Amino acid sequence: MSRFHPLLQWVTAFAAMLCTATLHATPISVGSSARSISIADVSIDIYTYKPANYAGGPILLVLHGLGANAPGYRDSAVPLADAHGFLVIAPLFDRKRFPTWRYQTGGLVRDQRGTEDFQVEPESQWTGRVFLDIIAAVRSAEGRADLAYSMIGHSAGGQTLSRFAAFIPNTARHIIIANPSTYLWPSREERFPYGFGGLPPTLSDDALLQRYLAQPVIVLLGTADVERGRDLNTRPGAERQGENRYARGRNAFRAAQQLAQDRGWAFNWRLVEVPGVGHSARRMFGSAEA
Repeated sequence: MSRFHPLLQWVTAFAAMLCTATLHATPISVGSSARSISIADVSIDIYTYKPANYAGGPILLVLHGLGANAPGYRDSAVPLADAHGFLVIAPLFDRKRFPTWRYQTGGLVRDQRGTEDFQVEPESQWTGRVFLDIIAAVRSAEGRADLAYSMIGHSAGGQTLSRFAAFIPNTARHIIIANPSTYLWPSREERFPYGFGGLPPTLSDDALLQRYLAQPVIVLLGTADVERGRDLNTRPGAERQGENRYARGRNAFRAAQQLAQDRGWAFNWRLVEVPGVGHSARRMFGSAEA
């Protein structure tokens, strides 16, 4: 019987693999739940919400702020899901594996110091690619390869979506950038991560700027997000964008709008303001304007 042991071991391992694949392909549960998925050998925890009356509506990828409170962000997006039939997916990007250069500024450039041209990381390592891989995994689990998606990020999550919109080709219906500390300014005069300066031509030429301004971006701003707290980026490149998050959002939108007008380019950004709301994802997501 001993000669059959390797075969039995192979069958057992194969069965376990099939079981694991089946679990990963299981549709998202109704209500609030969580699971781990593997993206390029990296385990990512995702926190999900599917409305009781879900009828195959779009994915809403929700990107958390600096505190990495993905479950809380999932919960904050429940009103949006219930109102619009979204399938909420809130991935957790912990600060150990996804520090500022990899999360907020998209993983393009590890060392952002100096005045020389940047050394850009391989495109396959950019964090925006992880976002699309998560969406692909959810589509697979739901058995819907064509499932539409939108994206919303608040604070640090808004920062990463600003860079995502510029550099990652995508088919998002909406890219909602809410109350970030900084934006990717549509200019080569500002060095990355605040603008396109220092990046190679393929990541900073007019064709890329034009694509950036044509993205379905919604700049979502709380009109009371004017405090200069300790988490506000106060480096020179950030300060040139404005005094506070509200001002920076309005200034970034106007700069993008003006560039599109000057060049005769398509401009698909929208500016939406939420009266009386400060730096709160829960209140922003729960507002009538969201």
